[in-house]
Amino acid sequence: MTAADPQTRAITPKILYYGMPVILITTRNEDHTTNISPISSSFALGDNIVLGISTSSKAYDNLTLHPECVINLPSAPLWENVERIAPYTGRTVVPEFKKAMGFTHEKNKFAAGGFTPVDSEVVQPSRISECPLQIEAQVQRMTVPEYDPFFAIVETRAVRVHAHSDILIGEHHIDPRRWNPLIYNFRHYFGLGDPLGATFRSET
Repeated sequence: MTAADPQTRAITPKILYYGMPVILITTRNEDHTTNISPISSSFALGDNIVLGISTSSKAYDNLTLHPECVINLPSAPLWENVERIAPYTGRTVVPEFKKAMGFTHEKNKFAAGGFTPVDSEVVQPSRISECPLQIEAQVQRMTVPEYDPFFAIVETRAVRVHAHSDILIGEHHIDPRRWNPLIYNFRHYFGLGDPLGATFRSET
């Protein structure tokens, strides 16, 4: 038998947002306007980006009808803009459990958050100009797991990537010393700290 670890203890946290980039996913509404939904569950494998979204969200409704989106990644200084739209939902009928948490309906989240819409090149939803990284994506598969019907696993493929010029090295590389993504860490906003080093595969 191995010895118990004296540095740890078993806990039951209410949430497991242990530090992930904030995403502002833009999707197409029924009237062809664009909705913004803040999310914080994602990972990328090559050109494929997997998102976790609530099935009670307007993003889920929109992706079911129009399987494309823009994955907008805000920088750390945009945290107040993100928080401005956090208590809003694009659903005209607000689910009761969201009402209890303080959510209200807001259709124009661009205005509410102080964001600027710009046209996408491949997909229909608008991009968010202020976000330094904007990834146009098409949904490949959306799955609601049997073990938890309250969220969907959305598999997307990037079809066009846009980046602010001030975070680039050369033509196609993101400068990790200039790119400071907004991190959602146990319901608090953070930026990145000082760089520690690079992996052996880094090209920059």
